[in-house]
Amino acid sequence: MTHLAALAPLAQPFQFDRLQQINVVNGAIGRLLLACALGGVIGLEREISHKAAGLRTNLLICMGAAFFTLLSAVLAGENNPDKGRVASNIVQGIGFLGAGLILHNRSRVSGLTSAACVFVVASIGMACGAGLYGAAAVGAVIVILSLQVVGFLERRANLKTYPVIYEARGHDQTRMLSSILDAMDKAGERLTDVERDSIGELDRVSFGLTTTKRRHERLHSQLMAEPHIDALLTFRDPEEE
Repeated sequence: MTHLAALAPLAQPFQFDRLQQINVVNGAIGRLLLACALGGVIGLEREISHKAAGLRTNLLICMGAAFFTLLSAVLAGENNPDKGRVASNIVQGIGFLGAGLILHNRSRVSGLTSAACVFVVASIGMACGAGLYGAAAVGAVIVILSLQVVGFLERRANLKTYPVIYEARGHDQTRMLSSILDAMDKAGERLTDVERDSIGELDRVSFGLTTTKRRHERLHSQLMAEPHIDALLTFRDPEEE
């Protein structure tokens, strides 16, 4: 009976009176709404860019991180110096979530920017949960600028490489392959991962290439000038960063 009496308080470790609950709710409303707003703004940018982690994902991650941070201090109590125990596990959980967004396909990796964005959104949510509104807002602005402005500068400076699948269509597969190989030689690129098939009298030759925007444009023009290629289609994965 003595042991049962000692364990009885552990059965209900958290007991908050009505006033305490009202104070927690009043303090949480602004922090959670700001986390939803900032996470939603970043998620909207991701949604417009057709990324897997879009509006709802980033909004919920930011709000969840804020809520966990808020609860960490509340559950610890006033006399407990370790108020960040729950919040400290957010980083690990977000790490697993971000790892699920990274895809490795053949010789290329995609989703790195989306994973990094999720990681930063969680930190913004933690700042909201801790009441650091200014820091959270500044962090959100920096994220938007990094995604939009830096991305634009990368494209303008021709620094960003990205993969494109080329699909040539015609009626002579051998001559199409020869034309593609000649165009790739002129562009200084190596032809790999070639796929060939026929649908009735139509022949198709597909291959992938990862390079900069200017090189893609140059190769596209060279392939379109080949007389044995009747049509040329290009496909780009929207999840490629």
